[in-house]
Amino acid sequence: MAQFAQILKSEIVRLARKEIRSEVQSLRKAAAQYRSDIAALKRQLVEQQRRISRLEKSRPQAVAQVPDETTSLRFRAAGFLTLRQKLGVSAADMGKLIGVSAQTVYNWERGESKPRAQQLTRIAEVRKLGKRAAQERLQAEG
Repeated sequence: MAQFAQILKSEIVRLARKEIRSEVQSLRKAAAQYRSDIAALKRQLVEQQRRISRLEKSRPQAVAQVPDETTSLRFRAAGFLTLRQKLGVSAADMGKLIGVSAQTVYNWERGESKPRAQQLTRIAEVRKLGKRAAQERLQAEG
């Protein structure tokens, strides 16, 4: 009986090793494939970096750009509110001067939104107006 148990045990060990070997072999193949894929990706990365550096060197030098008028315009909510109060106009009238709604003017004053570049140029034009000029422009539009 002892010999039967010994044979059974050795057979179980042999089958287990056979199963483990097949599993490990597929894992080894996958790992080797992953390593080769990673190496290929690294080579591609190096080649792309070389291309980028060559393109940057061959790119013509940037021409000095003339600063655009809208880039130098700044907007502050408190300053806009002060401007409206200085001109003595309501939010609706300020909106008419700029070409936006009264709600938009309120949102700008509270800092909930900011004007677009085109609106910034209109605000800059309104800044140049005095109280009388603003009233005259409103009467001309109205």
